[in-house]
Amino acid sequence: MKKIAVVTIFLIYSVTAMYSQDKNQEKMEKRVINPWTWQDARSYVQAVEVRNSAGTLYVSGQTAIDDEGRSSTADMKTQLEQAIKNLEKVINQADYDCKNIVRLTIYTTSTEELWPHFKILQDWVEKHGMQQALTMLEVTGLFETLKVELEATVVK
Repeated sequence: MKKIAVVTIFLIYSVTAMYSQDKNQEKMEKRVINPWTWQDARSYVQAVEVRNSAGTLYVSGQTAIDDEGRSSTADMKTQLEQAIKNLEKVINQADYDCKNIVRLTIYTTSTEELWPHFKILQDWVEKHGMQQALTMLEVTGLFETLKVELEATVVK
């Protein structure tokens, strides 16, 4: 009889311990990624990672802003190339891969001006083997002198 009681107590303890571990694993973890400091004055972060058993990275719109926080005055092609580089920098610093972008939103002040350079974006998507949902919006304006902004959701 003592053996049955000991085994029963052990089983109850084991199940309770396993349930407690599962509850701890389900607790959300949040991490902010900022490769620069200039965004602090603008009241946002470059990316937020949310994890349970896998991760999802929500990347703020990336534009042609240099490492010192200066907005580009260059043409659409140059700004698009810089926005892509900045998006990659945030994604890589967060230890994610561009190939795992699942959602990409493009904001532009002129689809007519962006369209001749869309191949740059298509080549970038192909290079990383991406398969992402995409939305492009023409807006009346972006911050300062900016012409294009890329926003992404990335999974792990």
